Amino acid sequence: MRFADLDCVTVDANGTLIGLADFLPELERGLRRHGVERSLGEIEAASRQEFAHYRKRALDGRDSESIAQIRRECCGIFLDALATELDIDGFLPDFLGSFRFEPERGAVEVLSDLRGRGLAIAVVSNWDCSLGETLEHLGLTELTDLVVTSAEVGATKPDPLIFRYAIERLAVTAERALHVGDEESDRVGALAAGMLFAAAPLATAFEGWT
Repeated sequence: MRFADLDCVTVDANGTLIGLADFLPELERGLRRHGVERSLGEIEAASRQEFAHYRKRALDGRDSESIAQIRRECCGIFLDALATELDIDGFLPDFLGSFRFEPERGAVEVLSDLRGRGLAIAVVSNWDCSLGETLEHLGLTELTDLVVTSAEVGATKPDPLIFRYAIERLAVTAERALHVGDEESDRVGALAAGMLFAAAPLATAFEGWT
């Protein structure tokens, strides 16, 4: 493959561009501060239930009020899964403070290289509208031209609409755009939109390109 055949690269967020740091010890400490003792295994299982709920609700997180409601729901599901009667609002700051994102290995270097080649870069993700703030906090918005979330578009991957929205905003054609992602929904949605696809991680997605 040749970089000269591309005008644009879109990348998934979670699991491709950024990832969660180990949050389980922070959640365990937060629970202990409120007098609740649970094992890391129990906390991980409860977190999986909470993550599943968030994935279903991210589409509805279109403003600060709706995002706050979704986060409160997720905290409640987490606490219910642990069979604790802790007050949701009392634990919410500890809950939210436990989650910290960081760039995936090699992601910053790859984005810098792509920009140096004159390619437009967009982040396309199933996320609520707070993704831009998360990327800005990590200093990644300087390496991107556009951030597109399912909440903004009203469609979740693998719906090709979210990909088409991104390339239309960037004024590029699908056949000269490539998406990098870590899930099947990334591959299916990008191909359905007429784009090329490369599997994450970003650090190796362009190996062999000229």
